[in-house]
Amino acid sequence: MKRYLLLLAVLSALSACRSAVPQGGYPIGQVPFTDVKVSDRFWGARLQASREVTIPLAFSKCEETGRYDNFVRATMPDSTFRVDGFPFDDTDVYKTIEGASYLLQTYPDAKMEAYIDSVLVLVAAAQEPDGYLNTARQMNPWHPHDWVGPARWSEVEGGSHEFYNLGHMIEGAVAHWQATGKRSFLNIAIRYADCVIREIGDGEGRLERVPGHQIAEMALCKLYLATGEKKYLDQAEYFLNRRGKTSVRNAYSQSHLPIPEQDEAVGHAVRAEYMYSGIADVAALTGEQAFIDAIDRIWENIVSKKLYLTGGVGSRYDGEAFGDNYELPNQTSYCETCAAIGNVYTNYRMFLLHGDAKYIDVLERTLYNGVISGVSLDGGTFFYPNPLESDGRHHRESWFGCACCPSNICRFIPSVPGYVYAAQGKDLYVNLFVDNTMTHRLDGKAVTLSQHTDYPWSGEVRITIDENRAGRFTLRLRIPGWVRGEVVPSDLYTFADERQTGFRILVNGEDVKAPAFSQGGYFCIPRNWKAGDEVVLSMEMVPRFVRAHEAVEADRGRLAVECGPLVYCAEWPDNAQDVLQATVSADDVLSEEFRPDLLGGLRVIRDGDLTLIPYYAWNHRGPGKMEVWLHEK
Repeated sequence: MKRYLLLLAVLSALSACRSAVPQGGYPIGQVPFTDVKVSDRFWGARLQASREVTIPLAFSKCEETGRYDNFVRATMPDSTFRVDGFPFDDTDVYKTIEGASYLLQTYPDAKMEAYIDSVLVLVAAAQEPDGYLNTARQMNPWHPHDWVGPARWSEVEGGSHEFYNLGHMIEGAVAHWQATGKRSFLNIAIRYADCVIREIGDGEGRLERVPGHQIAEMALCKLYLATGEKKYLDQAEYFLNRRGKTSVRNAYSQSHLPIPEQDEAVGHAVRAEYMYSGIADVAALTGEQAFIDAIDRIWENIVSKKLYLTGGVGSRYDGEAFGDNYELPNQTSYCETCAAIGNVYTNYRMFLLHGDAKYIDVLERTLYNGVISGVSLDGGTFFYPNPLESDGRHHRESWFGCACCPSNICRFIPSVPGYVYAAQGKDLYVNLFVDNTMTHRLDGKAVTLSQHTDYPWSGEVRITIDENRAGRFTLRLRIPGWVRGEVVPSDLYTFADERQTGFRILVNGEDVKAPAFSQGGYFCIPRNWKAGDEVVLSMEMVPRFVRAHEAVEADRGRLAVECGPLVYCAEWPDNAQDVLQATVSADDVLSEEFRPDLLGGLRVIRDGDLTLIPYYAWNHRGPGKMEVWLHEK
């Protein structure tokens, strides 16, 4: 029955109009970012920076660094170019087009659309007749990039990234098609996907291979939903089912065990998070319970033993990898920006599967700290690793030789409004608190509401029903863990004080009690909503000290500070003392002040003569010392 219901959900998604984002078989559906118009000063500034700075910068860097030239060189017969760079450089083009395509859906721009069209002419020309497209091989078939091997797919489970390139190509192509209605990029992706399907899989003449760097799994699910062609879902399922069963088996690429036997997050953190997202997508579409059980176990391992306070993941520079349980160093933490983005992808899919607010709690922590720390406020410089302590050697850069993080920021930030709401039948979930107006159909009937808030600086959220044609529906308000006394949904971090914080909800000025609050972290209000109805959620947002689990050696005898969803740090420009030696006590009284003149406007927190700022805002005033975990007196 469960498999049947999931199939019905898929068929329903496929019958929707092209502009709607398919729900992918999940019990809960995402309210697409195109339905959400952000007017929020916090996220509005980041969306503006993405549109005006980040994406134009990435396109210009693709020009300057020869990303486009690679496609041109791949068309030249008997080419003998020296192949430098990385075998995944093509994906910087694909990811930037994906982000730009998201922008086009919200901010139509004929000039940008024409620019993308001109780039796709180069991409299309480089594609071989059978659909294969990988410039790291094609620029010099006799001496290709050192990582790609002597023949197609020979090193795809190692360093060639041929399937990784396919994944980002599909993601960008589907976004471009949804934005413009043009099939120019989509047809390129379909031809490459068909090439892979012909050559990889079970049966005579086909090779047994799985991606060395995952993302093709989730992308192929997206291509299936875009085209209705089940062969793409089958290929995604094949990649996951064969993992841990081919000749290449190692923890680095999560191929050490078959997926149903995995129960710990190991290896390269970005690959891992992309794989977990792909597992969730395939499980939602096929009903494969063994996959769901596996990612449930892995998620529990991450949240209870391998998650940084900032929501970052991946503690080791060596292999950009997860460490052992409770191995969470601060100055040497890796916490790659791409891994934080992957953590958002995974947790949102876990929410769509299970409907529990704890996944959005982790998503929010990662979003407000581990992700946006990776890009400067003006959108023009980036972090690759995001350490929780710095002796002054860390600083953002405008681009990297391995540019996966800047181009990933390009595609992620424009999609953020899509994480604010979700829907299931007559239930509307309010997951994030962002000033916006949303119009979405519940059971086919339009609902428009406005959310007004100064979050994350204020805990007050006002939701106004502007129009409701859906009749009675349930508004599900997430009550974040931080206001319920829970730092994360495990004992990995706990509040160090005994303070009790709370919340209050009013509907049209009248208090509403919470008999249904226990429903997965949501306060549920069923009502026949009328235009003009107003809901006010008031959450007590105060700065608090946090303590790590005793098993986290790096944080023993230390405290951190957070307020609402934001983690704080002490940085050199604000303090006369050496912040790496600063001491605090859990009994200290923390004061706060909003500084509109500082770093785009933010709340500072003070503990005596020690000043702290939100972690995301550090390193905007030159390189210097920074500390999240402060010594406890």
